[in-house]
Amino acid sequence: MSHALHVLQRSLKYSLMLKKGNPAAAIAGEEVPSKQRKIDPNGIPPPLSFASPASLFQSLIAPLGLQEFFEEYWEKKPLLLQRSDPGLATYYRSLFQLSDLKALCGQGIEYDGDIILCRCVNGKKKVISKQGRVNYSQLKKVFDQKRVTIQFHQPQRFKDKLWQIQEKLECFFGALVGSNVYITPQESQGLPPHYDDVEVFILQLEGEKHWRLYQPTVPLAREYSLETEERIGSPTHDITLKAGDLLYFPRGTIHQADTPVGVDHSTHLTISTYQKTSWGDFLLDVFPSFLFDSMKSDITLRAGLPRKLLTAASSPAGTTKQLCSFMRNLADKMEQGQLELHSVGLKRDFVSNRLPPYVQDDSAFAPAGKMPSLEDLVCMRFVDHILVTMEPSEEKIDEAGELVVFLLHSLRNSRDTHMMGKDVEEEEERQGSQGLRFALSHLPALRQLQSGERHLVADLQLDQDADKLNLALSLWSEGLLMVC
Repeated sequence: MSHALHVLQRSLKYSLMLKKGNPAAAIAGEEVPSKQRKIDPNGIPPPLSFASPASLFQSLIAPLGLQEFFEEYWEKKPLLLQRSDPGLATYYRSLFQLSDLKALCGQGIEYDGDIILCRCVNGKKKVISKQGRVNYSQLKKVFDQKRVTIQFHQPQRFKDKLWQIQEKLECFFGALVGSNVYITPQESQGLPPHYDDVEVFILQLEGEKHWRLYQPTVPLAREYSLETEERIGSPTHDITLKAGDLLYFPRGTIHQADTPVGVDHSTHLTISTYQKTSWGDFLLDVFPSFLFDSMKSDITLRAGLPRKLLTAASSPAGTTKQLCSFMRNLADKMEQGQLELHSVGLKRDFVSNRLPPYVQDDSAFAPAGKMPSLEDLVCMRFVDHILVTMEPSEEKIDEAGELVVFLLHSLRNSRDTHMMGKDVEEEEERQGSQGLRFALSHLPALRQLQSGERHLVADLQLDQDADKLNLALSLWSEGLLMVC
């Protein structure tokens, strides 16, 4: 059987199961308990499964499987899923549509921060400069008369369904997930050809959008950049998305899109992730502290540089050989388990900027149930929103940097400012408040609980019962632990 026919058969099976109200079964090929199939206010089962982060992503790319997606498409090539399913199109439309802007304008959204108006003119981006609060009547007038694209930033701040989707995706990827809505009138284009520094998932919500994709000039690009028509050549993909369709392409993929003639307007949602989440970014994060720790135990790294190395016109003979020797020695010690890599910057950036858990009421973050005792069986809450780091103690930073443990979480993060940037002092203040600090001896017990399994407080891996109970009470008071 050909690959195309195989995908087509799976797509038909997926569509049939959606019509029967069983989206998760389209993924797993089996019946799913009804408690996982929540009905929306209109009585329609959602085509996305929120049972777990993995099931959400799987249902997003169905009928394709997770393994096939990551082996064949992720960071490699574009993926087009044209579903032709009315139920899916209806659900996508409910995520965001042009008419939603009227109510949002009543909430006080503003130009520049929330909305940008732009249009591609002669291969260049032209921004219609406006300031202050957005008036819907004026916005619609400019949209119709000047055929501008409305770019709405981070709609998950206002739309609960998008908050729920993106929160689950952040758990799945372990990376920040942002989004933008683009609303473009017919026979118009908002942005010139360009490439992004993020993995991109396009969900077509309303109307149709004509896309052209081109071979990357910078594969897996780390920066956003425009590209000229002369430089990009012919498209590798020339496609039209309809409501319910999904398009994925890796960072660096050059693209441009327009709304065809005869289509009143197009609304699509761009979901993006993996910005600055490469191996290189990880090394930039972990290597400085890794090297600093290595200098404590390796006298060769503390030996002085050759005289005039810094002022010489070129590196003295043997410098490169010596540096390679240092690197090989560090790699050997790491491979033998003598040295560890501690990611701090990337972890803190993620946990302090990600979405909070999707809940109906903030009271869900309060201490839950009875106060734990040594005899109680306990488990962690919001496990996907917890990170553990080992960092030098601030109090003893001058005494060989003794390590302590920080348990960081995102329970009190602000949905309203997600992916919108923030003041540096405000970020640092929240990083300090969004977690708990423990002695290094508490790390095994924290790892026990972080696994998500149930444990007796008395069985936590700490020497003293008092320490076990204090750990449980600290986590319970923070809303992170409950008696099962």
